[in-house]
Amino acid sequence: MQHLRPFISLLLCILFLSSCEDVIQVDVAPNEKRLIVDGIVRVDTEQPSTEVRVKVSETSSFFNDIQPAVLENITLNNLTNPPMGNPPILGQIEPGVYGGGFSTEEIMNDRWVLVITYEEKFYIAFAEFTPTVPIDNLEFGDGNLLDEDDTELVVTFTDQEDRDDYYIFDFDFDNFLVTEDEFYQGQQFEFSYFYDENLEPGEEIEVSILGADQALYEYMNIILEQTDDGFNVFETPVATVHGNVFNATTIDNIENFNNVNTPDNFPLGYFTFVQEYKQTIIVE
Repeated sequence: MQHLRPFISLLLCILFLSSCEDVIQVDVAPNEKRLIVDGIVRVDTEQPSTEVRVKVSETSSFFNDIQPAVLENITLNNLTNPPMGNPPILGQIEPGVYGGGFSTEEIMNDRWVLVITYEEKFYIAFAEFTPTVPIDNLEFGDGNLLDEDDTELVVTFTDQEDRDDYYIFDFDFDNFLVTEDEFYQGQQFEFSYFYDENLEPGEEIEVSILGADQALYEYMNIILEQTDDGFNVFETPVATVHGNVFNATTIDNIENFNNVNTPDNFPLGYFTFVQEYKQTIIVE
């Protein structure tokens, strides 16, 4: 994580493992246009409904020109309990942003597929809700590692014992960190994150812990390794990292949606539902 400088006091081992979603890097022709899908939906399970928002944009000339995408159609289909009639259409909220309200209980318990029609091609992404655990405690420390002006934030959380968990931490200011529970499964875990931003006394920082499955964890880890300073990894990937959205225009096997004739013509980005817990802390 080059620009984030997420130095931690305990070793966070990040393992790259295979998964059902192929996370790959592919060279891109200089003028090849890509569809970009920003659809990592944060879910507050205490709320009865969740506003689903998907930002869709397009790029050409190797990411130098990002524009909102004008879609022909975008739907979110419940695969577990299909609705009567046509699937819900996500309405355009603003240029390139599509959304709608959905039952939080259904999001948590059902399986979903996002279907996008764009320039007479269609793209799909399957998604299931991924839970996480709350943050136990946030507090500022007085340690530093490389720069005495760094600000130490000590984070404590308790891992779930009966499952394998992956976590994404959002430390505000477009700072992210990923970790998995292989070496602290079922235990309370504490680590330090160091801000290199110039934080002012009285400033409020919001820290979130997000659930992730293995595929999202690997995707985010690659994105973070290739992210420059000041870049929001949830908005536009900076490299051709294949997430879980596929060009299914020439699909020939509904049971194997990645079995298409254009394996190099895929969109960028990710769509899924993740549980979020967050806390705020005031800079001292």
